[in-house]
This record gives sequence, structure tokens and C-alpha cells, in this order.
Amino acid sequence: MARQLGFSRVSQNSLDAVGDRDFVCELLFCLAMIGMHLSRLSEDWISWSTSEFGFVEFSDAFSTGSSLMPQKKNPDMAERTRGKSGRLIGNLVSLLTMLKGLPSSYNRGLQEGKEPLFDSVDTVSAALEVFAAMLPELVVHRERMESAARDPQLLATDLAEYLVRKGVPFRDAHAIVGKLTASGKPLNALSDDEYRAASDAFGPDVHEIFDIRTALHRRAATGAPSPENIKRQMARWGELLVRE
Repeated sequence: MARQLGFSRVSQNSLDAVGDRDFVCELLFCLAMIGMHLSRLSEDWISWSTSEFGFVEFSDAFSTGSSLMPQKKNPDMAERTRGKSGRLIGNLVSLLTMLKGLPSSYNRGLQEGKEPLFDSVDTVSAALEVFAAMLPELVVHRERMESAARDPQLLATDLAEYLVRKGVPFRDAHAIVGKLTASGKPLNALSDDEYRAASDAFGPDVHEIFDIRTALHRRAATGAPSPENIKRQMARWGELLVRE
């Protein structure tokens, strides 16, 4: 009978067979986790679309106008997705709260587990469908992003690593670069004399540190964000998605 019904095995405990809802809790947890990650991605895109950042722009198909401000463009679908994550987490908590007060075996209260289950499945399905359609239509302002990434203070760690490659212990390199950043001057605006006053390990090649593209290529360890690693990861995920 178990085989005919498509079950992998026969339950070894009749009380669990009618009263266990762990599988629903686990599914709701996974759906809540998906919602949480979609929410975090939404927050990134929403923040990056503000005038303060200006890194991306949502298409008209996935944004709405403001009822008051004519110039405003609301990232509506991303904001709605971010809001849905609370609902998904709430469905998980709702089921756990209901289950924790039930005695063993079947209880009619278990009927209350169906509504949060179906709601979470529908919510995540809709959110994933929206995201899959929304992301390809995002306009990325590469020049604005590259301009923001040119802030020389972002490469303070690279400067400390430069000293490490010159034989300076990292704890000392950390302190040296910390004092240089505390001066208030952009790191790439410091003169050779100012660098040598901070440490004899600095040479004329220190100014090569402040090229963002070179800095990214230096991040070549597995999992680091070098362009080569990013391309490999994109290819890997492309293959996995096609396989699935």
C-alpha cells in the first residue's frame, strides 16, 4: 500500500503517522528562508535605486508612481517582496505556536496548518516569478557605481596588505594605515614623503594600490570577488540551473 501511494517507507509510529507535521514546519522554514534572502536582495536594490546611490533604476513595469510627488518612482515590486518576508516568517511561527500546545496523535487543530502552508507556497512562487522577470529589466548605471568605488579609503586594507608583502607584520601595518587614514587626507593624495614618514616599507609603487580594477584582480583566492572568480561562479550557476 505504501508503494502504491508513493510513500518512500512505512511509518514506524502510528501516533506520528497522524500527528506529525514536522515536514510542514521544515517546508515553511525553507520558504521563510527564501523570503528572507529575497527581502535582503530587495533592500539592496531599493537602496541602490535611491538618488543617494543612483546605481540602478527599475523599469516602469516593476515600479509605480507616487500619488503625491510627480517625480517619484517607487520600486513597488521589490518593496512588496521585502514586505512579504514578514508574512512568510509569521506563517512558520504560527504553525510552530499551534503545534507546541497540542498533545500527541491527531487533533483537529492540525487543520490550521494548511492555510499557512498554502499561503507560503503561493507567496514564494509569486515572489520568485516577479524577481525572475524584474532583474533582467534593471538598468545598471555602471559609471555611477564605478565612481563610488573609486573612493581611495576603500582600499585601506589593500594598503595594509602592501606593507605585509614588504615584510611588515599585519598588526603593525594595520596601525600604520590607521594613522594615515586618521589624517583626513585621501590616501591616494598623500605624498611619497608622507608615506615614508609613516613607514620605511613604503616605496614609489605604493600609488599603484589605488586602481580599483587592479585591486579586484588581486582578490583571486577561492570565493573572493575577482572578475575571474565572478565569471566562473556565473558559469557554474548557469550550468546548475540548466541541469535542474
